[in-house]
Amino acid sequence: MKKILYFMMLSFVCGGANAGFDGATLIKEVSRGVDIIAAPSVVQIVPQEAPGALGAEVYEYVDTVEDDFVRVFVPTDMYVRMGGGLNLGFASSYADFNGSRHESSGSYTSLIGLGWNLSSYVRTEIDFQSSTFKFSDIDDMSASYQTLGGMLYFDLARRYIQSGDVTRRRVFVPFIGAGAAFGAYEFNGADGANGFVVAAPRASVGFNLKLNDLIGVDVFYQYQMMIGNGFGWNSRHGGTNDVSNIMATFRFEF
Repeated sequence: MKKILYFMMLSFVCGGANAGFDGATLIKEVSRGVDIIAAPSVVQIVPQEAPGALGAEVYEYVDTVEDDFVRVFVPTDMYVRMGGGLNLGFASSYADFNGSRHESSGSYTSLIGLGWNLSSYVRTEIDFQSSTFKFSDIDDMSASYQTLGGMLYFDLARRYIQSGDVTRRRVFVPFIGAGAAFGAYEFNGADGANGFVVAAPRASVGFNLKLNDLIGVDVFYQYQMMIGNGFGWNSRHGGTNDVSNIMATFRFEF
């Protein structure tokens, strides 16, 4: 039995030697395995800086950039706009009734529009406007019109600025616009005239104030020459009247 045991030990030693057995390596690997098992279940990985100039540009340390440090603005393609305004009676045509002229008073306009940003300077828009007019000293008479129009706007400053690979938005952007509209008008009261109307030209000038990347406020003056009938009663067909409004609308980009 002893001879068999001596033979097995000799075979193991000789086989281990032929296989390149290294006791020190075995002890090192076993110790390393024990350390891994004993380590915490969550291993914290420390980011390493990527080598080379390219790596310095592409990679960043994980916890060194705050949320508000880098803001990326993505230019939008479309927007919706809604709001309203008040009529400027002194800058609009007066109503003629029984030989007297009456200034518009307590008149207002509502607007909703859909627009497309063609570039950083140019945009186009279709809108629907509904206006109600009342007049001084004639409480029982009023006028209204509803129009569908198209506008081309020119922003007088770039809405967004590109600095290398970073795009940022401008907060204050003045603009001008021109276009036309068509619709129907109605004068309520004795001898009132109803019918088709064309607003041409329609022009506006104002500014946009960006509240954030997607929401802004437009404040502007709008002029329209309404072709179709004089602004009032007992007026001949084919006349015109001038309408001026000061408007404020919210613009929602998407």
